Amino acid sequence: MMLLILKTVITVLALLATCAVLPLLPLGVLRVVLRGVGWVIQKRTRSRREYILSRVRAEDEGATSKPSRSSLGSQGEDEDWEKLDASSSSGTGGSEEWDGIIGFFHPFCNAGGGGERVLWEAVRATQKRWPKAVCAIYTGDHEVSKTAMLERVQNRFNIHLHAPTVVLLYLTTRKYVQSSMYPYMTLLGQSLGSLVVAYDAFNLLVPDIFVDTMGYAFTLAFCKMLFPPIPTGAYVHYPTISTDMLQSLDDQTGVKGVNAGAGKGLKGQVKRKYWLAFARLYGWVGGHVDVVMCNSSWTSAHIRTIWGPSRRTQPHQDPTVVFPPTAVSELQSTITVDSATEKNREPVILYIAQFRPEKNHPLLLRSFARFLQERSKNPASAAQPTPRLVLIGSVRHASPDETHIYNLRLLAHELRIRDHTTFLCDASWPAILSHLGTASLGVNAMWNEHFGICVVEYQAAGLISVVHDSGGPREDIVIDLSDGPTGFRASTESEFATAFESALALPEDEKVAMRLRARKSALRFTEEEFAVKWLGEITKLVQMVSVSK
Repeated sequence: MMLLILKTVITVLALLATCAVLPLLPLGVLRVVLRGVGWVIQKRTRSRREYILSRVRAEDEGATSKPSRSSLGSQGEDEDWEKLDASSSSGTGGSEEWDGIIGFFHPFCNAGGGGERVLWEAVRATQKRWPKAVCAIYTGDHEVSKTAMLERVQNRFNIHLHAPTVVLLYLTTRKYVQSSMYPYMTLLGQSLGSLVVAYDAFNLLVPDIFVDTMGYAFTLAFCKMLFPPIPTGAYVHYPTISTDMLQSLDDQTGVKGVNAGAGKGLKGQVKRKYWLAFARLYGWVGGHVDVVMCNSSWTSAHIRTIWGPSRRTQPHQDPTVVFPPTAVSELQSTITVDSATEKNREPVILYIAQFRPEKNHPLLLRSFARFLQERSKNPASAAQPTPRLVLIGSVRHASPDETHIYNLRLLAHELRIRDHTTFLCDASWPAILSHLGTASLGVNAMWNEHFGICVVEYQAAGLISVVHDSGGPREDIVIDLSDGPTGFRASTESEFATAFESALALPEDEKVAMRLRARKSALRFTEEEFAVKWLGEITKLVQMVSVSK
């Protein structure tokens, strides 16, 4: 009898173990297969890697070292970077002269937005810290040569890079991450499409460190399965899916993004279940990233929620908030804010943002139209100059952006504000500086803007900010200091219109005081602060490479 009971217990335990292991077998087999594929890729691309490294070394040696290094910035900037190098070199475990390859996955590196500023500032910081390292950028911008790309980076962001150690690797499969490819199940389609693009990237060059700077987290898990020893890092601008997105499905106000109120009916329920399933998959993917950086407190909170359960075994479990770099020092040294310069400010409302649907330009246009309409009812306003709206942003050519800006122009015409609205596409940095120096207000209308580099630029330039009451602008940027507010927050058309009126109607001394408080607040987001934190996180990855070797 006891023997029968023992056999029964053993059988039940065996069945339970089989049930527990069977679901893992397909993934285990997949890992073995992908590791074999990774070995083949590394072997096949070894000669190209050696050629790229030899070419970089030759170009670097061919350039005169002192002039080329000084071309990265002014003498004062070099002194600042020397201090930075000294402060970031402690505890690196002998990695000061590291000369490996960092692969930056950024298929749209010529887009000219805030994400691209982060990329190129990261490259500049990496070059300064590890001069012998190679920064390989995986891009799909075939129409732009390296020379033209670096010139655009300099003109758009005023970032000077050391050309020999920058390598552009041109992807042929970028279309697979474009939203237009997936009219349905776009999140999943783009995420799986990024695996195709990543496979393309690795067949061009297998780096020593792989960093995603654009939000394609699936590529990092794919890298880990192909090449387990390669350290991976993510700079997360915006979680692919968040709890706020899920909550927006039930929103009845229509202000919470492009999917507000989309949870109604059978179609809405299917969308909800699809999003929940994708969120679980996205969380699993996040568990494969060695080092995670987030651009704001808002992004970090969502990444902790979604990725946290899968990252419990990671040595660097928690994400680090690394605020994006903003040209705060340059703006504050170029633009003076005091009672005398207040007379140079014009009643201009400035919006610097890429011309994309998520930036919610229509909300701003309608708010501005309402503001002008309400203002026309006030007899005292007749003697004052009519405020103007200036929208500056980059446009990805041969993309939906061009159609989007065309529709915005039509909307401005329909709202009868065309004569008071200016659209500037792909403006140069000097042109942007000029507007930042003369405008009075800076606005951001995007719901749950992940950070808001343009808002920091407004503050550094002394503009009074009027931003959407959500995301990074609310939690990190337009906050009240001990001596008063640094701007205005709004959510609806009427609230934005009221904020425009309130900001422009402030007495001169209060305007100047708010501008100065905003400039003080902006010091938290300098390029130097970004570089210190960026290098701190990348040093962890460099140390992993050193240990693995």
